[in-house]
Amino acid sequence: MAASPGAAVTAPRCPVMAGAGASSRDKRETAARLKAALGGESGAAAAAELRTLLELVLAPAAGPGGGEAAGEALEWCRCLLSGGEPWDSFVQAVRAYDPATLCGLVWTANFVAYRCRTCGISPCMSLCAECFHQGEHAGHDYNMFRSQAGGACDCGDSNVMREAGFCKRHRIKSNSNVPCVPKHLLMMSELVLPQFIFSLIQHLREGYNEPALDLPSEKDLHKILQVLEPHVSFLEDLTKMGGAMRSVLTQVLTSQQFYKDLSSGVGENACAKKSHEKYLIALKGSGLAFPEDKIACNMQEQGAGTSTLSVQGLAGGTATSGQGDSSDEEDQDGSQGVGKRKRVKLSSTTKDQSIMDVLKHKCFLEELLFWTIKYEFPQKMVTFLLNMLPDQDYKIAFTKTFVQHYAFIMKTLKKSHESDTMSNRIVHISVQLFSNEELARQVTEECQLLDIMVTVLLYMMESCLIKSELQDEENSLHVVVNCGEALLKNNTYWPLVSDFINILSHQSVAKKFLEDHGLLVTWMNFVSFFQGMNLNKRELNEHVEFESQTYYAAFAAELEACAQPMWGLLSHCKVRETQEYTRNVVRYCLEALQDWFDAINFVDEPAPNQVTFHLPLHRYFAMFLSKAVKCQELDLDTILPDQEMLMKLMIHPLQIQASLSEIHSNMWVRNGLQIKGQAMTYVQSHFCNSMIDPDIYLLLLTRINLIKFKVVDLLTMASQHQNTVLDSEHERSMLEGALTFLVLLLSLRLHLGMTDDEILRAEMVAQLCMNDRTHKNPNPKSGIIPGSLSFESVLSAVADFKAPVFEPGGSMQQGMYTPKAEVWDKEFDPVMVILRTVYRRDVQSAMDRYTAFLKQSGKFPGNPWPPYKKRTPLHPSYRGLIKLLHCKTLHIVLFTLLYKILMDHQNLSEHVLCMVLYLIELGLENSPEQESDEEESAGGQERCHDSWFPGSNLVSNMRHFINYVRVRVPETAPEVKREPPASTSSDGLASSQNSGTAQVFSLVAERRKKFQEIINRNTSEANQVVRPKTSMKWSAPGATPQLTTAILEVKESILSLLIKLHHKLSGKQNSYYPPWLDDVDVLIHPEIPRYSHGDGMTAVERILLKAAVQSRLNKRIIEEICRKVTPPVPPKKISSAEKKTLDKEERRQKARERQQKLLAEFASRQKSFMETAMDVESPDADIAMEVATSEQHVSEAIYDCVICGQSGPSTEDRPTGLVVLLQASSVLGQCRNSTEPRRLPTTEEEQIYPWDTCAALHDVRLTTLQRYFKDSSCLQAVSIGWEGGVYVQTCGHTLHIDCHKSYMESLRNDQVLQGFSVDKGEFTCPLCRQFANSVLPCYPGNNMERSVWQSHSNKCLQDLVQEVEELQEQLGTFPSETNLSKEMESVMKDIKSTTQKKYTDYSKTPGSPDNDFLFMYSVARTNLELELVHRGGNLCSGGASTAGKRSCLNQLFHVLAMHMRLYSIDSAYNPWRKLTQPSQEKNSELVSEELPEVPVLYRDVSSLLLIQILTMPQPLHREHFTCIVKVLFTLLYTQALAALSVKCSAEDRMAWKESGALKKNTSSGEKSWEVLLSHVISELSKGKIYEEEETEELPVVLVTPDSVECYLQQFCLPFLRITSLLQHHLFGGDLPSCQEDEEFTVLASCLGLLPSFQSAHQFTSASCLDWPVPAFDMISQWCSELVSFAVRHPDQVKALLIQEPKWDLPRLLQLPENYNTIFQYYHRKTCSVCTKVPKDPAVCLVCGTFVCLKGLCCKQQSYCECVLHSQNCGAGTGIFLLINASVIIIIRGHRFCLWGSVYLDAHGEEDRDLRRGKPLYICKERYKVLEQQWVSHTFDHINKRWGPHYNGL
Repeated sequence: MAASPGAAVTAPRCPVMAGAGASSRDKRETAARLKAALGGESGAAAAAELRTLLELVLAPAAGPGGGEAAGEALEWCRCLLSGGEPWDSFVQAVRAYDPATLCGLVWTANFVAYRCRTCGISPCMSLCAECFHQGEHAGHDYNMFRSQAGGACDCGDSNVMREAGFCKRHRIKSNSNVPCVPKHLLMMSELVLPQFIFSLIQHLREGYNEPALDLPSEKDLHKILQVLEPHVSFLEDLTKMGGAMRSVLTQVLTSQQFYKDLSSGVGENACAKKSHEKYLIALKGSGLAFPEDKIACNMQEQGAGTSTLSVQGLAGGTATSGQGDSSDEEDQDGSQGVGKRKRVKLSSTTKDQSIMDVLKHKCFLEELLFWTIKYEFPQKMVTFLLNMLPDQDYKIAFTKTFVQHYAFIMKTLKKSHESDTMSNRIVHISVQLFSNEELARQVTEECQLLDIMVTVLLYMMESCLIKSELQDEENSLHVVVNCGEALLKNNTYWPLVSDFINILSHQSVAKKFLEDHGLLVTWMNFVSFFQGMNLNKRELNEHVEFESQTYYAAFAAELEACAQPMWGLLSHCKVRETQEYTRNVVRYCLEALQDWFDAINFVDEPAPNQVTFHLPLHRYFAMFLSKAVKCQELDLDTILPDQEMLMKLMIHPLQIQASLSEIHSNMWVRNGLQIKGQAMTYVQSHFCNSMIDPDIYLLLLTRINLIKFKVVDLLTMASQHQNTVLDSEHERSMLEGALTFLVLLLSLRLHLGMTDDEILRAEMVAQLCMNDRTHKNPNPKSGIIPGSLSFESVLSAVADFKAPVFEPGGSMQQGMYTPKAEVWDKEFDPVMVILRTVYRRDVQSAMDRYTAFLKQSGKFPGNPWPPYKKRTPLHPSYRGLIKLLHCKTLHIVLFTLLYKILMDHQNLSEHVLCMVLYLIELGLENSPEQESDEEESAGGQERCHDSWFPGSNLVSNMRHFINYVRVRVPETAPEVKREPPASTSSDGLASSQNSGTAQVFSLVAERRKKFQEIINRNTSEANQVVRPKTSMKWSAPGATPQLTTAILEVKESILSLLIKLHHKLSGKQNSYYPPWLDDVDVLIHPEIPRYSHGDGMTAVERILLKAAVQSRLNKRIIEEICRKVTPPVPPKKISSAEKKTLDKEERRQKARERQQKLLAEFASRQKSFMETAMDVESPDADIAMEVATSEQHVSEAIYDCVICGQSGPSTEDRPTGLVVLLQASSVLGQCRNSTEPRRLPTTEEEQIYPWDTCAALHDVRLTTLQRYFKDSSCLQAVSIGWEGGVYVQTCGHTLHIDCHKSYMESLRNDQVLQGFSVDKGEFTCPLCRQFANSVLPCYPGNNMERSVWQSHSNKCLQDLVQEVEELQEQLGTFPSETNLSKEMESVMKDIKSTTQKKYTDYSKTPGSPDNDFLFMYSVARTNLELELVHRGGNLCSGGASTAGKRSCLNQLFHVLAMHMRLYSIDSAYNPWRKLTQPSQEKNSELVSEELPEVPVLYRDVSSLLLIQILTMPQPLHREHFTCIVKVLFTLLYTQALAALSVKCSAEDRMAWKESGALKKNTSSGEKSWEVLLSHVISELSKGKIYEEEETEELPVVLVTPDSVECYLQQFCLPFLRITSLLQHHLFGGDLPSCQEDEEFTVLASCLGLLPSFQSAHQFTSASCLDWPVPAFDMISQWCSELVSFAVRHPDQVKALLIQEPKWDLPRLLQLPENYNTIFQYYHRKTCSVCTKVPKDPAVCLVCGTFVCLKGLCCKQQSYCECVLHSQNCGAGTGIFLLINASVIIIIRGHRFCLWGSVYLDAHGEEDRDLRRGKPLYICKERYKVLEQQWVSHTFDHINKRWGPHYNGL
């Protein structure tokens, strides 16, 4: 032991020299030695040595030197920490002591996490995928989301989520059973880490240069951060070792001692000194240190620690001191202009200096955070700081540090150039800290969190204040934020506001806020900055030049910075005990409002022509009052201000309402569109309950509580625009606006007694009535979150779910909610709809839907009026509302309006009448209890109107007759001069109303006095106002002539007017008959359903009934009036006036009917056109097509050109063509021979290998044939086009080819961006707008042959065979150069260029004509096969299918035939001979050198058919066609027998051979399969074909004759189907429909193979055979070719025999039920090409390949991977599922489109981009539609939104 101190002293020499360069073994030894020494007696010396070693290794000089140095340093640290042990085993050892009960996994932006509302306590709770899937959340309300700013997993944290939701790993409370950490394990860490962290801070200090006045040098910052990356990652790895290591780190980071020792800059180390100086400079540069002279005196006070922050009065603004040496560029002189507005600085030194400007760091953590902020929150640092949070001590320390730096964060954020990224990172941190209520409360108590936040927000906004121009521009002292500043425009303030909202959601914190008067004052101060921002001034002369878009910023700011915190506070004021809080808020709110009124110099009249939509203080006041009455049972009178204040409060919200009306009346049109935008935003669903609702509530409050405020003043105020006489066009809409507003005001009960559930219900009904809604937005109110419990129950109560429907056209629909019938019946409330609509058309839409409901349910046939909905009872505090309905002035207005409507006054619309009746009805509904008392008391007050009504109760006023009215009319008006004043002519009233609105209310246009006077006016004064004067205030001087008074005789009461109105509406005299005369019950049960829906007449009847029910007098008077019904106009006038109106009405009615008729006709035309032209899926429209085909038999075909409109035949020199779309298709190649469809792989095991597809098998076959046989012969033995074949489809319209050329020319010159490329020949059909890209010439000539050759001819088969051969011998002549032949050539070129070269070149000698030959007949084959697929794979349905209608095979055949005739087949090799003549020369082939031809039995019969037919001269005769089919059928049958013989076992084969041989010589031997089979077997037995049986697996055993017959029929069916289709297209004639089991027989007889149709039971397939030469010779000859082939290649003989597999129809891959299965597997899967995880992964739904969408990583020759794959897999068509968006994207050639999603949530809605993250389930119908469109090649027609992809997908 004695030697060891010596060793320790000499040892440093060695490592210090080795320092950087030591090998890892040396490092390990040194570390182990030091660790041992530290444990021994000489610990101190060893510690000193360790320190020196670390200083050397970690010196900042070494750090930035490059990667090696840093790597070296980290290597040393690892060795030292583990004490020489291997690092991995050290990590394992530490992990064993991890007591972690929290997950704490930190993630960055774009990470996919989960949130479960059922388990969350805090709304911000989130879980990582692993914890979520291991917890039990089935049936919970959860969603998956993509993190915007990053976050951390809360699993295991019971402050944030309920324990039931913890996952299996974090459920165990494990503190008990984790053993104590042994001291020696982490001993080294405690010594090494302080120095490591200090070195990190030194690097940060070194790297930071205070930016000069130019832009901060961001590049340098990034450089430093890159160098430090490994260091921070190392720390991050340490945090992941678990709790034991975290607690060591916490100790190091928070210890003040370590910090003092290492970083104070005292001591001999020059390097450390320098870095300390840099640190001080940085602090100072941040405007955080005090000016020099203050520092000394302030330091002691600060020394006490963070908790002594003194709170001085927080009232005024913010100090500018401490800004003296600020580097904040903007604040240099504080006065530079932004735009033209000057910035305002508030100077008052009452601001709390300590919050804004003092920072003193006392531990590593604090300085580390300081640098993190200074470097604008580098992601790595943020992740490290958050990874430490599971440590409780750290969490508290870090939160306090964060709060302490809050002001500094704000300053950095304001200056940042990347404020978005920075905001996200700030919130990433703060959400973890402030979501925890316990923590938030602690910090609020200990660190004045609330003071800091409010002050910081205030300070932030102060940097962008300007003088308010509201009201008194010159002398205004009010300042508002300037919405044009970046701070507001870019929402830079949101991280701070969102933190504030977050902490206010905790009750304990919110209570502190509401109790603290100082805070409330400061907060109201903050809110007042937004009061009156973004002022609009009405442009009166010319249009504003520049439409500012600042209003977005203004609305967002009010919602986020004022309204959200308000809702947060309100949520804690729900019970009676919280009354005090409301009083506080209201008190300070009123103080702030008073200050505001003073600041803007507001007395009583609002300044004209300006409006601001932002009155947050008014809204705070209103919402807290509403809450007080609703939840806290406060008495309103105790908190309402005095009358004068109420008056002032009312003005600005009222001005907004008036302006809304003006804006909709187009009076602000010169302010541009943005003013409309503001009006819409104000009522828009996200803003309305923070904006218009409080405003209307406030207006009601003030209105009810003002002692004398006449409704009329309200009307005049709202309907007359100050200082202008309204033009008549504005007058009407302003009047409507005023009345509508009055109705809203008097009938809304949102804050007047409705419960929350009732409000929710009303809101929902209003939304649903406008339009059906998806679940996510039946009601997007901020106060009501979808997902709350009542939301679901109310939704199910008012709405029915309408599952998504599928139209055959393929238009996608989402699941919708639609109102239930009883909702329309009882709850539809037009008033609510009007309040909530942004556009007028929404109100109309609601009314239309209501009308439709009434028609459908048979309740009312005509055009109904908006129904009247009964109101909920009022809350007692608001009983004053009833007084408003019962005041004389309102009744006078109603009377006047009714009278004018009756007299046809020009400006009164039905809408006005509707509102008038609504108000009368409201009054009847809410009548005061006792009539008599009311009248007496009221009489005293309102004596001014004695000439009108006696009392104020509407019920009694209704029956009061008014005889004469004194009216003010212009002197020039005719009535005054000519007629005596007592004239009975009531027309005078109507015609005298032309001088502007001043007269609309001339009857009652009382002069509005100054407010004070209204309030103090006494009765005597009131009496002098009997004669209404029109004040000049309302009319511009000189605008109206002198007024004079005229007296009109009226002699009506409201009741009589109503009855006459009824007559007028019904157009009949005496139409009203009191219902109670027949049925007395009506009066007892007045709620009669038949009155609840209907038009104006119903409304009038309903009102009269209510009036009669409420008073006997009224009832009597109504009866009297009805008895003596007088026409409302004196007899002398009746004729002309009434006639006029009646004529007018009649004319209108007639015009309406005409219009309806026209529209109906147009709609039916459109419908029939759509059915014939666009029909994609519906088979009903075949008739049109059949008519067309039947006409063709008569004579030459006539075509209509859809461009020039002429009809005529297609001729050689002016050919007509069909509009066609050519597209390459690989759909056929995707058939598989299994009926089980493939699944999309969702695990590693389920990979798909495409070896069993149709395309792959055909490829293999062709290659094998080419290996053994002659190339040219191989290329005629098969068809290609299974992959990349060309499919031709038409919309059925024809055009002249020269017309088409000029059409294309015009498209080319048309610069409008189309969705297609004209240069590639693409266009849309001029008639039906279907997408097309070529024109297929129609072959001229008459169609007479068809009918002539219908009859079976009587020539014998041998002759026909001979004729066919001769016809084939005729050489194809090159057709003469006509326009037609040119077009045929060009369309052939188009067809070839449609597909890629690799799909047309199969020959071994490139460019050989055999290629073209093969390609051409394969095009015909592809089109036939595809049509067959479209018909469902068989022809059982018969008839012309929809696919038949799209096909243009007849024309296509002519084009192909013309080209195929150019290739003559050498007669020696003509397959026809081999089929019809026994060959003479035997065995000659064996001699020749070259490869033999393909044996006939190996050839594909369908291909042979097409070759034969296309090389015959056209048009073909029916008998020749039948002849070819008969001959080929014999070959096919033989192939079937050969295939069968190979399949059965040796014993069976022997048995068949013998049983057949016996029957060989019977008469029908050639038509019996037994005989033929035995012949085939015996022929083939000559070679080595049946030999090596034993090696194969057991063959299929076919024993019974029935099964053999069945096999043969199945084998022949595909050929028969293709042939029947071909015959149908070439010769017309129908395809018969049949059962599946009869298909063979029916098709055979249709093709003429069956001589006469026998009954099915004795039918055999062989009876269709018709041999041109003796069967046995023919078969022997064909078999001999195989025998000779078997000699050379015995192993291939069987493989090449054609086995017709049963191909299933092409299908897309099957998708799993739940989208999550796909998402979890693919969204983190690496791409097989570039081995990275793609940013946008996608998967092909045809073959399951995983690709990178838009990934540059997998780009090849400028093609991105998806485009490339679409060419390889689908010949240009690709269907991809985008994993991160759940959307399907279609690529078609050079275009692409978003198809939609096949995964919907439980409510039948898509979730594009997975924004909502709800669980999604497959929608089978949608997937079927997608598959249908893929198979039928109709993507181009059905999907409309195509765009070019420029190969970038």
